[in-house]
Amino acid sequence: MDATAVFAGGCFWCMVKPFDSLPGIKKVISGYTGGTVANPTYEQVASHTTGHTEAVQITYDPGVISYAQLVEIYWRQTDPTDAMGQFQDRGDSYRPVIFVNNDEERAIATASRDRLAASGTFDKPIVTQIEATQPFYPAEAEHQDFYRRNPWRYQIEEMGGREQFIKTHWSND
Repeated sequence: MDATAVFAGGCFWCMVKPFDSLPGIKKVISGYTGGTVANPTYEQVASHTTGHTEAVQITYDPGVISYAQLVEIYWRQTDPTDAMGQFQDRGDSYRPVIFVNNDEERAIATASRDRLAASGTFDKPIVTQIEATQPFYPAEAEHQDFYRRNPWRYQIEEMGGREQFIKTHWSND
């Protein structure tokens, strides 16, 4: 039986590709979660008035890839020390959050965050929030599979700062 995981880590365009081609991943959907408006539009979320966060919803086969593995992949896509956005994406709609479906996922995410904090990988505190899953609303069609449909724009606009950060913090593993 498939399961879902929801992660926020800046612009959802950048959060799709790292999960999309992994064994056991069925689909990755860009969308919005955590806000006060049902079925928000991109413009509403970008206005920072709805409380939503850009996120990805990952449908996966837990017999092939575990939730714990997904959390570990998630850390490597974000700056967990930046509570007010990610890289060039600034504001509450870009904050880093692991949304959990149950107590087991909360325990896995919390233990992983604690290990990361104790690892010395970062000089600043880990501020990524762990919150209960809220309704998830898929983004408009033009935001789905962005990295495939717009590879040049994806690379230039979205990945420059993120890639450098990842190389700096994760290259010694």
